[in-house]
Amino acid sequence: MLIATRVIVEYGLLVVTPQIPRSRRALSVECYDDPRAAAQAGWDAVVRAAGAPIFYRSDYLTAYHDAPLADLDRVGYLLVRDAAGGRAVAAVPVALHRRPDPLGGLRQIHPGIERRAALLSHVWHCYDTLLVGAADRADVVAEVLASMRDLAARWRAAWYGFVNVERGTATAAALAAAGIGGAHLVDRFSADLTGLTDFGGYLARLGPRARANLARNARRAAEAGLMTDVTGPAQADLGEIAELCARTAARFGNPGFYPAGTFAGFVSALGPAAQIIRIRQHGRLVAVGVCLTDERRFHTWTCGVDYDVTGSASPYTLLFAESVALAIRLGLPVLEGGRSNEVFKRRHGLAERHLDAHLVPV
Repeated sequence: MLIATRVIVEYGLLVVTPQIPRSRRALSVECYDDPRAAAQAGWDAVVRAAGAPIFYRSDYLTAYHDAPLADLDRVGYLLVRDAAGGRAVAAVPVALHRRPDPLGGLRQIHPGIERRAALLSHVWHCYDTLLVGAADRADVVAEVLASMRDLAARWRAAWYGFVNVERGTATAAALAAAGIGGAHLVDRFSADLTGLTDFGGYLARLGPRARANLARNARRAAEAGLMTDVTGPAQADLGEIAELCARTAARFGNPGFYPAGTFAGFVSALGPAAQIIRIRQHGRLVAVGVCLTDERRFHTWTCGVDYDVTGSASPYTLLFAESVALAIRLGLPVLEGGRSNEVFKRRHGLAERHLDAHLVPV
């Protein structure tokens, strides 16, 4: 299918904007403004059939909707149906971001975008963005993109598209085939835990230096009195945890990424899907990991670390080891290690996944 384009000049750069054609097949797109309504319409069946991560489940979307971690002007939950049979075939959450570049990566690709509103899928607290259920059907992809373009125009966004799309996936290929190519944004990291029954098995897969580092840090942590436990949101002091996570994010240039006003409500609403690893020294919280689970994945979603500890152990290194051990105990075959801290993660058994931004001006 040929795609017509028009050429515009934006920020002094030549930008080619695809004119996404409407599908000729019988498809309909429903846009819900509340994930509970989308769930009643069949959202979760599409997500389950696609094996999508927790970020697409209606309970996660509802938690984010009720206690948003980002300043979102509007949200939409696009559900695509085959009009003939009425079956839902694709699900895509979108949000209008007045500040679309909280981590600072988009402005490196599209200078000035941080000052313009953008309609994005998904939110930045998801690092695995998919065209759920749609990537293998060009007609559905075209209908999703056309609907996003229309929403972006109505909601006065300057840009629309997808961020945090893993390069080489079906979603990336579908967007590129529709005329929206990707540009490198950041990397995320993951590890295959298939076949492992204990943490010793994971250590055996590492190189000798990394293996020795984790073992040495465990000994030093025990000597320094670092104590670890695992709990759920209902048993945790989420205000204390939010403060440490926010302080850590600010140290890496991302202030406000975990707002105290909504963080506790969001994590609490996740219920049993959230696992919280706490590390204390003499009763003081020095490291915490908020981890999320779905059928296949253990997500080390966010963490907070205070390095002001006595002794020579690293709270972060201990938190990493405890996260891997918990994922193995839960029997989950994929460890999702999140973004950043590339050197440590590569050294300790995680492989990078290149994430791209597929965006175009409206």
